Amino acid sequence: MGLIKKKTAVRTTEGGIKYICDICSSDITATVRIRCADDVCSDYDLCVTCFSEGKSSGKHDPTSHAFQVIEQHSIPIFTEDWGADEELLLLEGAETYGLGSWADIADHIGGYRTKDEVRDHYIDTYINSSKFPLPERASPQDRTLFDTIPRDEFQARKKRRIEERKDAQKNQPPTDPKQKPTSSVPSCHEVQGFMPGRLEFETEYFNEAEEAVQHMQFEPGDGINPITGQMEPEMELKVVVMDIYNHRLTSRVERKKILFEHNLLEYRKNAAADKKRTKEERELHNKMKPFARMMNRADFEHFNAGIEYEHDLRQAITQLQEWRRMQIKDLKSGEKYEQEKAQRLARLAANSVDRFSSSLGRMNKPSAQEPPSQASQLVAPELPPKPETGTGLQTPPDSASPAVAASVNGNKDGKSVNGANGVSASQPRFPLQPLDKVPRLELTQDNSPDMHLLTPDEKNVCEKLRLSSKAYMVMKEAILREALKTNGNLKRKNVKEICRIDTTKAGKLFDFFCWSGWIAKG
Repeated sequence: MGLIKKKTAVRTTEGGIKYICDICSSDITATVRIRCADDVCSDYDLCVTCFSEGKSSGKHDPTSHAFQVIEQHSIPIFTEDWGADEELLLLEGAETYGLGSWADIADHIGGYRTKDEVRDHYIDTYINSSKFPLPERASPQDRTLFDTIPRDEFQARKKRRIEERKDAQKNQPPTDPKQKPTSSVPSCHEVQGFMPGRLEFETEYFNEAEEAVQHMQFEPGDGINPITGQMEPEMELKVVVMDIYNHRLTSRVERKKILFEHNLLEYRKNAAADKKRTKEERELHNKMKPFARMMNRADFEHFNAGIEYEHDLRQAITQLQEWRRMQIKDLKSGEKYEQEKAQRLARLAANSVDRFSSSLGRMNKPSAQEPPSQASQLVAPELPPKPETGTGLQTPPDSASPAVAASVNGNKDGKSVNGANGVSASQPRFPLQPLDKVPRLELTQDNSPDMHLLTPDEKNVCEKLRLSSKAYMVMKEAILREALKTNGNLKRKNVKEICRIDTTKAGKLFDFFCWSGWIAKG
């Protein structure tokens, strides 16, 4: 009961070891105390008053037990500002907490000693001594400091120093409240299973790696055959198992290094940064994550920035190519085109919803509706055919039946077509028979990247005539340019001369263009 080790919550306080009387519980740390020297009593201390009155407690017997008078060793022995009692506590703290734990050693010494002060004193007095590991004044006959600085003066200096540092600590601005230390349990981190106090995971990489070596034992002299002097097979097997275990530990350390170096454990911060990226950027970033094992954090971030910049360039090039196909020649017109395109898609989506709801509402209630405007027909999924003009162009072709002609021209039985009023009409298909001994060409994205620019009828014509989509578009542009010069009238031989293809294929193309209403028979 006579010895209490103070565990202070704040560094650089009085700390150290505190002695109290086992009878009256008074503080006798800084005064003379009487300690029982009998083996029965352990750490039994008494103040001078209780000892003089013969008081006792427990197994202590003041009439028969030997005792020891302990005075304060507050005298300089190695340096002028450190007493013998502090030197003793310094060595005791270094033995208890280990060299390097200067904050804990300073708490053990007390007297408002700082960790930097304790470290510098130990290095200057013990490490840099010419008599290492002993101090310069280690000789018992060296009483230079003791004779120069009396005990009373030294204790007055010590008391003054403690009071000054205590006042300075009281006058310091209030610090932030000490937070509860993070415990090493899997539930104390935003990443489930990670223990921040130990920097380990609840389930490590190759978590069962230790099972192979947990019962393995190595004794001095084992594994060597005394007759041959070679290693025994059992020892060789143990060495191989240890090599495998060390390799797994190395792999575990390398994976942890990647986690710590790239800050992958900061889940909330990484998730917030991920939300700011677009969907394409997130997918690209996830694809690049395996390369983080070969780079440090700065190089990996620079690498990702380059990949994202390349992705943006490719998107910009694709958009510019689309604008060039649309005959757009400046950026201002391109921005206007994108705005109108977005508005058009929004109207189409709204119209599709309106058609579905209106068709359900009028399924059993037919009523007369106003005819659709030309603007609504132009934004419909299928554009209406051009009306008959005085240039000789006609639609539909002469071979179409009256019923088909009525439906194509926009009215059949008093109902509008193209889905404008919720009633859809089937569009006629160009009656093209396959050519004899000419196999059909299946258009795909591989052999015809421009296939999306063709209508279903044009795709059907290209497949049956074995024409690629690009070649067909070139022929179509040339034919229409020539038709503009002749007021829309062309002959069959003109189409053959323009396209420079087989007569049969040119005739089929001529019939299809006339059927579509793009040219008229000359």
